[in-house]
Amino acid sequence: MPQTENFDLAGPAGRLEAVLMTPDEPPVAAAVFCHAHPLFGGVMHFKPVFRAAKALQEHGIAALRFNFRGVGRSEGVHDHGVGEQDDARAALDELERRHPGLPLLLGGFSFGSIVALRVASREQRVRGVIACAVPLRREYVGERFPQAVQPRLFVQGGADEFGDAAAIRAQVAQLPPPHELVVVEGASHFFDGRLDEYQAAIAAWAARRPWAHATS
Repeated sequence: MPQTENFDLAGPAGRLEAVLMTPDEPPVAAAVFCHAHPLFGGVMHFKPVFRAAKALQEHGIAALRFNFRGVGRSEGVHDHGVGEQDDARAALDELERRHPGLPLLLGGFSFGSIVALRVASREQRVRGVIACAVPLRREYVGERFPQAVQPRLFVQGGADEFGDAAAIRAQVAQLPPPHELVVVEGASHFFDGRLDEYQAAIAAWAARRPWAHATS
């Protein structure tokens, strides 16, 4: 049976509250999925974050969600996306310890997608990236889009108020391959009423295991 474990992991600013969802068979990969902006209600239990982890778990991937520093029971204070990258690295370290030898994936929703892309751009151990609801119009994205080169999946609402279909298509077109873009037409930033389509896009990518076919 699939299992869910709640625990704390050691982060650079103290305890990080975490949940690990494992599949019923030995996992084929292990993923960290980061939540939305802490100052705007982002938390690991947010529906799009849970749905992403569930899609990964159902396709043989151990999926770890955690609360960034200062959220829930996680210690520390919000660090404007800088220290949060170290939090994500600590979560990757925990997965690497628990599942040595498995391919590591990293993903995130909104603010978490930018954190994931930035970390992946500097972490060769990350084999694939899932960036959902990329907040292109938020100031914390910066002028230079994170240049991760691993197989990347982008999932965006077509009517996302922080980066609609035209904006994400223009951005992704500038990125080096390999990458995939799924636009859920008409969906908002939070995929209200469209979470099944959002989850299905992540599940389809996970089922193909693009990280297994990428050259290093």
